[in-house]
Amino acid sequence: MKRYELVIFDWDGTLMDSVGKIVACMQQTAKELNLLVPTETAVRDIIGLSMDEALNVLYPSASHQTRQNMINVYREQYLQLNQTPSPVFDGAEELLLSLKASGHQLAVATGKARAGLNRVLHETGFTQHFVASRCADEAHSKPHPQMLQQLLQQLTVAPEKAVMIGDSIHDLNMARNAGMDAIGVSYGAHSAERLSAALPVAIVSSTPDLYVAITAQR
Repeated sequence: MKRYELVIFDWDGTLMDSVGKIVACMQQTAKELNLLVPTETAVRDIIGLSMDEALNVLYPSASHQTRQNMINVYREQYLQLNQTPSPVFDGAEELLLSLKASGHQLAVATGKARAGLNRVLHETGFTQHFVASRCADEAHSKPHPQMLQQLLQQLTVAPEKAVMIGDSIHDLNMARNAGMDAIGVSYGAHSAERLSAALPVAIVSSTPDLYVAITAQR
């Protein structure tokens, strides 16, 4: 018996090496709007949240108009102006192919909006690997469990037969809130020490190690 029937991946910092680009774009957005520029650590701490929730954390006293301006400028930075590379991690596609060959269903639960996820799935050619996905504009922001609950219901999988893979404490806490196991990856937004606070079943530092952790028997 497989330990997990369904493997749910976060996107940014887990499958795609986009943390550096997110940090650069958020900092440049603040500069353009003459706002206090957040530190790299502060931006890493909001990766995985919806944009609305991220701005609530970074700029809790900002007006609605300021936040809307930030969203617009950030989008322009990310899609057009900023040239920081954001490739998929080495071994990511091989990992997905191996999991599929082992009979696992794969899904995505991301802080991206639907348009953003669809764009990167198309650009990477990864659309074919996933049977379902949920985005931050379709459910409550992480760490609320709604995205995972919706995926479990859609795919008729019990929480104990699914696992969430993520690089952020928000990913792992979302899994805990959904009654699911989680595996942390330490090559993204948060360190292994930070991830350990959410009590994942494993923390790994590479995609080969991730395959081993996912497929390990109870």
